[in-house]
Amino acid sequence: MNESALKADKAPGFVITPNAIPTLPVEGTSDVFPVNRIFCIGRNYAAHAVEMGHDPDKEPPFFFFKHGGAVISDGTFPYPTETSDVHHEIEMVVALGKGGTDIAVEDALDHVYGYGIGLDMTRRDLQADAKKLGRPWEVAKSFEASAPCGPLIPASRIGHPDQGKVVLKVNGDTKQEGDLNQMLWKVPEMISILSRFFELQPGDIIMSGTPSGVGAVERGDTMTAIVEGVGELTIKVV
Repeated sequence: MNESALKADKAPGFVITPNAIPTLPVEGTSDVFPVNRIFCIGRNYAAHAVEMGHDPDKEPPFFFFKHGGAVISDGTFPYPTETSDVHHEIEMVVALGKGGTDIAVEDALDHVYGYGIGLDMTRRDLQADAKKLGRPWEVAKSFEASAPCGPLIPASRIGHPDQGKVVLKVNGDTKQEGDLNQMLWKVPEMISILSRFFELQPGDIIMSGTPSGVGAVERGDTMTAIVEGVGELTIKVV
């Protein structure tokens, strides 16, 4: 259970107690950001698309979900069950403060509350099996605690980062390295495209893709995730 989740009180009419609302802290404050849905864009850095066996020049953007309760912000990542090959994928997190449909690219950044750092942790062996069978990725991507994240920083404080180093280290060794300017689909484009297929809601977050160098972690490893202009996040695999 995400320790930063808002406690839900039992209310008349509910036959069971509602689940707590998942949240992320807001850096420098006691406030929290309520998380609704987690949209993830696949293969949004060309080098990562290539390492996964795809041609980035031939693919339109595609998205998949993690459930909102997948976020965890206590600095740990519990190694999941039913896998022996869990991979790290560092991502810049985009948190929406406003929703809408058919959002124009030029208006999209007005819908952003802030930014953070997250990891799209992936049971790669289960994902590989799903790909072979043409099945969905949920068991590989949307398990509990599969989205360890750091605090959000309001865009009013840092603007809208569109360039800067993206680095993931495991036990001090650099494994992933890229730059925000290498995104194939930029943040305004992602928001605009998603808003054509979904009615975006305040509280939705977008994980904006990962650079190349994804790889396995083991219990006891320490992951250090850095997004220039946003900050640094340390996660212990437990």
